[in-house]
Amino acid sequence: MSSATAINTLQDAASGDQDYIAEVRDLTKFYGSDIHALSSINLGFPRGQMTTLLGPSGCGKTTLLKIIAGLLETTTGQVLVNGKEVVGPGPERAFVFQDFALLPWATVLRNVAFGLELNGVPKAEREEKARHYIDEVGLTGFENKYPHELSGGMRQRVGLARALVVNADVLLMDEPFSAVDEQNRRKFQEDLLHLLAAEKKSVIFVTHSMEEAVYISDQIVLLSPRPGRVHSIIRPEISRDADPEAIRRHKNYLDTIEKIWSELRKYLD
Repeated sequence: MSSATAINTLQDAASGDQDYIAEVRDLTKFYGSDIHALSSINLGFPRGQMTTLLGPSGCGKTTLLKIIAGLLETTTGQVLVNGKEVVGPGPERAFVFQDFALLPWATVLRNVAFGLELNGVPKAEREEKARHYIDEVGLTGFENKYPHELSGGMRQRVGLARALVVNADVLLMDEPFSAVDEQNRRKFQEDLLHLLAAEKKSVIFVTHSMEEAVYISDQIVLLSPRPGRVHSIIRPEISRDADPEAIRRHKNYLDTIEKIWSELRKYLD
């Protein structure tokens, strides 16, 4: 199946019979009385898969992510995670912020273990788990460094390790690679896919990058301009068993990016 066919035939995939880790039902969000951020959103997020929210600036991607996280309330509608309605933050969800949100006074080890500390996990146990994920994200040897001693990419790895260590069912990632250069961004994308394949996590990811969305995603939700609505659901037909650079040269990868761009540019005219 070509990537173009995959886009056209799978736009309604969210309505199929799938196992969803999270669902959004008839969700609308207003800020105050005059800013209509999201309108009538209905979505399913397949368990064990990477779903990316993509769309023009201001379409409500981060707003939707924060509602799923329980950091913002809906105006109408509901969000379910594991079949239970979201009424606030919960241990089954972990958020990776765009600006890292690290504790400046705490070491890498303390930052990574902080969620476990809040949950009352004994120090020896939480530090053992934290060291495991520090190693997983490639920061062994930096356990006793402070955030100001790290590069932006390293701080982002700390944020990812902190999210993974709490063993949440869903990782919510808000443009986590936007602050790093293109070379590191590609390496982070590859590392993230390897890590999530091993951890078997469900991920909801926000990005402005079409290339990033197509490379990392099982499912891409394309949102319209504000008020954000679901324009289409795209499932790239890409095997990730190939070499990363071969994937980026593959016809399906390139065709899917072009199809997304042809849809997005309509909003820019």
